[in-house]
Amino acid sequence: MTSLDGWDPAQYNRFAAEREQPFWDLTQLLQPVERPKVVDLGCGDGRLTASLNDVVGSASMLGVDSSPAMIAAATSPAGDQIRFEVGDIGAWEHAESYDIVFANASMQWVPDHPGVLARWSRSLRRGGQLAVQVPANADHPSHLVAAELAQELLDEPPPDVVAQNVLAPERYAELLDELGFEEQHVRIQVYAHHLASTADVVEWVKGTTLTRFKGPLGTAEWQRFIDLYRERLLAVLGDRSPYLYPFKRILLWARRN
Repeated sequence: MTSLDGWDPAQYNRFAAEREQPFWDLTQLLQPVERPKVVDLGCGDGRLTASLNDVVGSASMLGVDSSPAMIAAATSPAGDQIRFEVGDIGAWEHAESYDIVFANASMQWVPDHPGVLARWSRSLRRGGQLAVQVPANADHPSHLVAAELAQELLDEPPPDVVAQNVLAPERYAELLDELGFEEQHVRIQVYAHHLASTADVVEWVKGTTLTRFKGPLGTAEWQRFIDLYRERLLAVLGDRSPYLYPFKRILLWARRN
């Protein structure tokens, strides 16, 4: 079921295995902490929040997401140990309260990453860790074709948040250093996703970047948009089965002194 905020948990999870690999790579960057207090910012439907809880052995885990649909879908198998709440992750800050601030594929949705990282870093206790992953694929046709089509159909199309908000990897390294983190790891990684066909790229982005057009277009025009988008994207990428969808992401980790 699609919510008024544009997010559809079922659509998002159609490629769950592919979307989850960066999450597991990000958890591998974390250093062991005994029963940490953890927040998962941009937790979605909470499935990976529960996995993160298992990985780090947390004393408490909070999942925060701006989508009521995602939070409504979230469940806590650990009972009171994991809580979920609707909130603005870009404005989120709790001074020196957490051992791990974790944000997998969510920070791209909010602007002003220098300010966001400063707020999140201030939320860490001494020795606390920050772990963030963001997509960096705004130059792929899956994003470029969508932006071009939206310019034709909408007077004021919503911007691509990846193109607008995500910084260069080296800028994140500079920001972490400026914020006083004594250790850091920043890398860009290309994930090679083997999809059944080129058309599956459409289904992939319907669960993420295309959600921004649902509200402005309305139901009828949304379906027309998807049909036109599919036609144009396949004209650029070719109608291939299978199709390799190369997907760039930035992973960063840092630890406070």
